[in-house]
Amino acid sequence: MFQFELDVHTHTTASGHAYSTLGEMVSAASRQGLKILGVTEHAEGVPGTCSYLYFSNYGVVPRHYENVRLLLGVELNILDYEGTLSMPERLMNQMELRIAGIHKFCYVPGTKEQNTNAVVNAMKSGWVDIISHPDDGSVPLDYDIVTDMAKEYDVLLELNNNSLAHPHARPNVRENNLEMLGLCKKKGVKILVSSDAHHESQVGIVDNCLPLLEEASFPLELIVNTNAEAFMGHLEKKHAGIKLPNEYPHSNERQVEK
Repeated sequence: MFQFELDVHTHTTASGHAYSTLGEMVSAASRQGLKILGVTEHAEGVPGTCSYLYFSNYGVVPRHYENVRLLLGVELNILDYEGTLSMPERLMNQMELRIAGIHKFCYVPGTKEQNTNAVVNAMKSGWVDIISHPDDGSVPLDYDIVTDMAKEYDVLLELNNNSLAHPHARPNVRENNLEMLGLCKKKGVKILVSSDAHHESQVGIVDNCLPLLEEASFPLELIVNTNAEAFMGHLEKKHAGIKLPNEYPHSNERQVEK
């Protein structure tokens, strides 16, 4: 049985098309017994999302709340086949968690080779911790190459519950995920299981992912959600010495507004 300690791909009202506040999301994570919640608002380019000012002001938010460690980051847009990312490096450098994915508001789908180059070049940049929803059949990828590069550059590939919950939005999502999981299992590539929650009721809910993990007989040791401290160690290694928040002074005396 899978016991997960973290959910680090979620969105609040700040992303423009989600429906719960930061405080509501943290409370939901606490009710689910999660140790870590990651909130990764969409970067500029997705309609209605927050500005760079929002991201630059993350420092005002306490990182421990209701027994949950909060990580504040960004879901970047991969903009082109060269893997250009949609945030200045000076600001990406302040993010505790950096997810990158293809969103068709900001990207023109190309051939399988072009799309694969886009994802691989984003990974090669060194800025990306996680590739979000690499399962969209309308933006086909070469999973053999993507899994090789994910292992080489120590980037996590995501199994996204939201994609599986709405398969009409992303063609062939089940088949693509099973192919990716099979290659990850064969090569020892680590994955992240995410809710991609856009409402508090979805935080920590990955029920659409579990049957695929079981079908693929996917090994627990390749799922980073099972160990919160190991996940934090992975991030600190990826961020090349950037100190991620552990304890904020007097954080228990402050509250996230709901």
